[in-house]
Amino acid sequence: MMSKNRVHLPLMFMGMLSLIAALLGGLLRIGWPLPSAFQNFSQNFSMLHGPLMVSGFLGTLISLERAVALKKGFTYLAPLLTGIGAILLITGILQQYGPLLITAGSFILVIVFIYIYRIQAGLHIIIMGIGALLWFAGNLAWMKGAPVSQVVMWWAGFLVLTIAGERLELTRLLQQLVSVKTLFIIDVAIFITGIMYTGVNFESGIRLTGVGMIFLSLWLIKYDMARKTIHQQGLPRFIAVCLLSGYVWLLVSGITLMSAGGATAGPLYDAMLHTVFLGFVFVMIFGHAPIIFPSVLGKPMNFHPRFYIHLILLHISLILRIFGDLTNHIPARQWGGLFNVLAILIFFLNTISAVLFTSRSK
Repeated sequence: MMSKNRVHLPLMFMGMLSLIAALLGGLLRIGWPLPSAFQNFSQNFSMLHGPLMVSGFLGTLISLERAVALKKGFTYLAPLLTGIGAILLITGILQQYGPLLITAGSFILVIVFIYIYRIQAGLHIIIMGIGALLWFAGNLAWMKGAPVSQVVMWWAGFLVLTIAGERLELTRLLQQLVSVKTLFIIDVAIFITGIMYTGVNFESGIRLTGVGMIFLSLWLIKYDMARKTIHQQGLPRFIAVCLLSGYVWLLVSGITLMSAGGATAGPLYDAMLHTVFLGFVFVMIFGHAPIIFPSVLGKPMNFHPRFYIHLILLHISLILRIFGDLTNHIPARQWGGLFNVLAILIFFLNTISAVLFTSRSK
């Protein structure tokens, strides 16, 4: 366990630093001033909010999860490269190499999924592998100077397909129904086509991506096993609540993308991004954390009802934020964003305390 922690903890630490910097940058972008201690980094945090959140934190965490599952040395290169790249961006030291290392890390993850497919072929691996490829393509364009607004849907594709692939893996019984499996493939194909079409016609591509999100969210709501596990107690119910509520946010995000079209800034842009990245992705993290964190840390963690605190707070604060976006009510957007951050911080406090308490009680 000690040898595991020597490898896992530094990688997680780099991911957590990326998250903190991204959260501070997000607050700055919606009008909250940063403490004086962060003034020297404020411009970096603001401009790099998206890359640090998606690649520095989420990309590092997802890559680390794969490495932990495979237990192969080369797989740790992906989180190592993205983590170091994010640190360079945060500190400003050799910052020009940050995007290069992050892009290299995402390319390694593509290789990892090719390796996984060779030993465990399956549709869910293909879907997650395509997601990793979208992440790499988005990072490559960003490294070459493309604005975040032009590549952010490629990053979103990485996260959505990673989650959708994982959920598909857990619906193996349903996969026996050819019609159900075919419908999933069609939904994913529309989603991927929309993302790729943004390179030809950005506005139409975004709208088509929204259509794919809507169809995919409806598939997940109807066929995910969470519809059954929500009737259980404890952790299974909590995970199910997270999953189903996250799918609703994915549906809202799809509708928002269809409405916002080619928006690259402003309130609608804020709404279409944060409904998917916060409402869908982070709620998925909330639900899977009691399973993922123990495997990465090598320590057990028991479920506690207080986990519902950060889940409910994130939903309420995101509703407030989206209300502010749609009505152009700046205070609602700002306070919603502040409580988004608070919900994420409470999530980590609840998770860490659960790990520590469980370890002491053993």
